[in-house]
Amino acid sequence: MTGSGRRLREIHEDPTANLGAVLISPDGTTGILHTAPNRLFENVTSEWNSHLAVHDDTVERTGTNFHAVVHAQPPRLTYLSHIAEYRNEQYLNRRLLRWEPETIINLPAGIGALEFMLPGSAPLMEANVNSLRGHRITVWAKHGVMARSDISVKRAVDRIEYAETAANYEYMDLLIGGRAEGLSLDDLRAVVAAFDVKTTLV
Repeated sequence: MTGSGRRLREIHEDPTANLGAVLISPDGTTGILHTAPNRLFENVTSEWNSHLAVHDDTVERTGTNFHAVVHAQPPRLTYLSHIAEYRNEQYLNRRLLRWEPETIINLPAGIGALEFMLPGSAPLMEANVNSLRGHRITVWAKHGVMARSDISVKRAVDRIEYAETAANYEYMDLLIGGRAEGLSLDDLRAVVAAFDVKTTLV
């Protein structure tokens, strides 16, 4: 887990000072935080409950022996979540999946969307778990995103990057008055058919 207040760039520069490993007891009721002597934080991230709940839910449902969760604040996705329409999951996905064929290939379940909830709260934790059962990335309105993967941490980060790239195109299009066409539904259906994408979005 990242330490509270630590940044991704700081993890890159000095991982042992900015990360901890939490060993959960067999009964699941307690845990021990293991850190390096040079750690630069007192507590793990305030979203610890959401991270742990997604791990617990996914492992219990799927039996996977590996699961990675990444929480980040990509600027364009977070900005769009301040606009009411983009907090509607169907609208968000129609607007963002239209910018590149790769987006629906890599995010076939689309992007989940949650209304604003207090960071670290039980309602956010519960809503996030429910959303990430069907998606691999979910936007937390006016806050950031969480992505997950049972393959690698890199794959979870890739999902954030694909979604953020789409949000960047959408942001640019908003700036010029919505003039770009984007991929049509027929275009997206052709991509889905050609690459055998399992999706219900188009």
